[in-house]
Amino acid sequence: MIRAIATVGYVGLIKPAPGTWGSLAAIPLAWLVFLAGGWLALAVGCVASFAIGWWATLKLTQSGTDKDPSYIVIDELAGQWIALLPVAIGATHAQAGFWQLWPGVVTAFIAFRLFDIWKPGPVGWADRRGDALGVMLDDVIAGFGAALCVMAGAWIAHGL
Repeated sequence: MIRAIATVGYVGLIKPAPGTWGSLAAIPLAWLVFLAGGWLALAVGCVASFAIGWWATLKLTQSGTDKDPSYIVIDELAGQWIALLPVAIGATHAQAGFWQLWPGVVTAFIAFRLFDIWKPGPVGWADRRGDALGVMLDDVIAGFGAALCVMAGAWIAHGL
């Protein structure tokens, strides 16, 4: 069960680029959570995925030498959901469907992957921790950076 959680239903076992596959899988899952309970459910899901992801990552890495195996993608799910939160809030505010804000979804995905791959500033700091918390934190921080990009894009496209 721990491996299923950490790999987001074994999506993390898809090669190449399991992190990208995990991020892609997070998008329709975020939409389903949004349908079930709106942006607030997605916000709760962000916190819950972080907590359960930290626990699952700790369990899977505590006895091994690889502290950040590529198959663990629950961190990508948590970060991608954070990046998508402004889309969910915007859809609610505009009384629109989640997919009607598809430019925001695309921006969230691309920005999150860029932050996660390049690891600028605090993203890299968290990644260098070398522990289960760092595995989760670098993607959470990347998710917040991507969320800021989504909000900036919405501001440019729609103004205040």
